[in-house]
Amino acid sequence: MDLSYILTELGEEREHYFNAVAPPIMQTSNFAFKTVADLRKAFEDEMGGYLYSRGLNPTVDILRKKLAALDGAEDALVFANGAAAIFAGVLANVKSGDHIISVRAPYSWAQRMFDTILPRFGVTTTYIDGRTIEAFEAARQPNTTFIYLESPNSWSFELQPIEAVAQLAKKHGITTLIDNSYCTPLYQKPIELGIDLCMQTATKYIGGHSDTLGGVLTGSQLRMKGIFDSEYLNIGSGISPFNAWLLLRGLRTLPARLDRISVTTSKVLDFLKAHPKVGGSIFPMDEGFPQISLAKKQMTGACGLITFWLKESSVESITTFCNSLQHILMAVSWGGYESLIIPKCAGMLPESFDGTVPEHSWIRLYVGLEEPDYIIADLEQALIKI
Repeated sequence: MDLSYILTELGEEREHYFNAVAPPIMQTSNFAFKTVADLRKAFEDEMGGYLYSRGLNPTVDILRKKLAALDGAEDALVFANGAAAIFAGVLANVKSGDHIISVRAPYSWAQRMFDTILPRFGVTTTYIDGRTIEAFEAARQPNTTFIYLESPNSWSFELQPIEAVAQLAKKHGITTLIDNSYCTPLYQKPIELGIDLCMQTATKYIGGHSDTLGGVLTGSQLRMKGIFDSEYLNIGSGISPFNAWLLLRGLRTLPARLDRISVTTSKVLDFLKAHPKVGGSIFPMDEGFPQISLAKKQMTGACGLITFWLKESSVESITTFCNSLQHILMAVSWGGYESLIIPKCAGMLPESFDGTVPEHSWIRLYVGLEEPDYIIADLEQALIKI
């Protein structure tokens, strides 16, 4: 399906809303019925029509159709945030006594679920270095029913061999879920590589304006229906019509934003690699990246996240650098219009910092939509302060 058609036309029946170019926000909590029979039918299958906006809503449905098509999936569900999408995707596919394989150091709220919530119900998790298929094979147990991937992850950008993992999982009847927030469907297609459930934090690149939250889960109609009828409705984690409309607005410009960010990121990366005060950098499409061959095989781009570190790796130097930035904002998340920075050491007490542990010195930069020279000049003046 053509990308331009998906973003500008798919799911938009303009003749139903006065031929408005932009779809309306159907800001309603429930829907009326003319007959008891119609109401009964809606009760019997809430995913078959509109009953209550906790489930389906016309504005949300337009977004669902577009996101499913972008992933090459049969269907999609849209959640209030990414953590909710992960929670539902996992919870719907495990039971007491099951075993999960997860990549090491996953998204914090995924790890909280694996370490704190699921053990209360007898579900265990093994964390692995997922860069090789052999690691998955070695970690598999007779009761393994679920594999959680995050490729690339959002700090060191480690990749998993997605197609090989999907083949292994299907051979043993294991459900797979991948967090594809980093690449978006424009730069990576996990469903086409055999993954069962593809998740994105739509808060990031899909929204693109740092003004709304959202989470996406795509897969087969059967899987989406199962999650909708249980975890989605029961937890009440669906997105509001207004936030869905904001994500629709963000989708219109997704290709243009990713293209611009990718070009700027390349220039910023070249600057960091050449600067005498920068000790090193990590970027999955850099020729020096250890998994560059795999990156080129399963990704078509890497967009705007760079991890780097200073030659002077101390809390004081990192703090001075970050505090000296005048335009790049210090904040969590990424994917919006604004450039952001976050030092790894901000998540630990100063006395816990160990300069011999590489990740303690990591600084993650998100490259936004500003002019390349604007971002580079801010980095330059802050590096001088060290």
